[in-house]
Amino acid sequence: MRNTCHAFAGLAALIAALVVPLAAAQEKFPTRPIEMIIPTPAGGGTDITMRKLAAIAEQSLGQKVVIINKPGAVGTVGVNALVTARKDGYTIAGLWNSPLTMTPHQTQVPYGPDDYVPISLSNSAPLVFCVKPDFPAKDGKEFIELIRKNPGKYTYGGDGIGGTVHLAGERIFTKLGVSGNARLIPFNSAGETLQNFLGGHIDIYGGSFPPIMAYLKDKSMRCLLVTSAERSFVAPDVMALADFGIASEATPVWGGLIAPKGTPPERIAILEKAFADAARTQEYKEYMRGLGTDAVGSNAAEFKVMLDAEYNAMGQVVKNLGLVRK
Repeated sequence: MRNTCHAFAGLAALIAALVVPLAAAQEKFPTRPIEMIIPTPAGGGTDITMRKLAAIAEQSLGQKVVIINKPGAVGTVGVNALVTARKDGYTIAGLWNSPLTMTPHQTQVPYGPDDYVPISLSNSAPLVFCVKPDFPAKDGKEFIELIRKNPGKYTYGGDGIGGTVHLAGERIFTKLGVSGNARLIPFNSAGETLQNFLGGHIDIYGGSFPPIMAYLKDKSMRCLLVTSAERSFVAPDVMALADFGIASEATPVWGGLIAPKGTPPERIAILEKAFADAARTQEYKEYMRGLGTDAVGSNAAEFKVMLDAEYNAMGQVVKNLGLVRK
């Protein structure tokens, strides 16, 4: 009799072990608010675009998306908070390139590509190199030839050594055989770069479109090259990397969503659909277009392919520039 009781107890325990995970897998998700970590202060570009996306995605999720700003160390503080969060789908992050594909090659960070999983790429915009009307190059190809023939003569401003402008630019310049020919002058922001460009302290503005739109309209500056594969709707006459036959070297500034590694795949799928659908709405497209940015709304697999390619490419650029972490 005792053995029979033990057998039934063991069987009951086995059934319970099987049923609990099944019940968890079938549990409705989400049933409470989702926290989105944004590794920047409130009010910046990534913050405002992710808040807009979250507000639209809430309609599909049926739950609030609560924004948690965790700035610090070029976004790495926020990413570390994400990868160490519970792997239940209730904590995600909305962020841009640098803390995932650039900074880890230059600084010791407490996470790696295997610590997070992609959800969706939500938006993308090129960086751009622009000059004053009297600059002696009229388009991107003339620009490359000019710096090829005059190594060290021309300076461009960007967001610091090892920053997005520096790495995106040098990725292109290396492929075209002119790496180092234009000298980087590092600044803290696109606004600071712009002021120094307007003041005549640098020859070339390197940054995003939004800070310079007024100057493009009054023709006090003109752009020569964007860092995206295809031309931008903001300035369709400006050459892109496809015009050089090097579309694979594109490094736009993008916004995307990730979750901690180990988050249940079925929950990732729900998040992927909600945020990708939100990015494809007319509301989000028009909002992003007003910021000079393309709405994307990719699936997780597409985002992973892009992340892996950019991570590897940035690692090589950082190595070529001698900026690899010690």
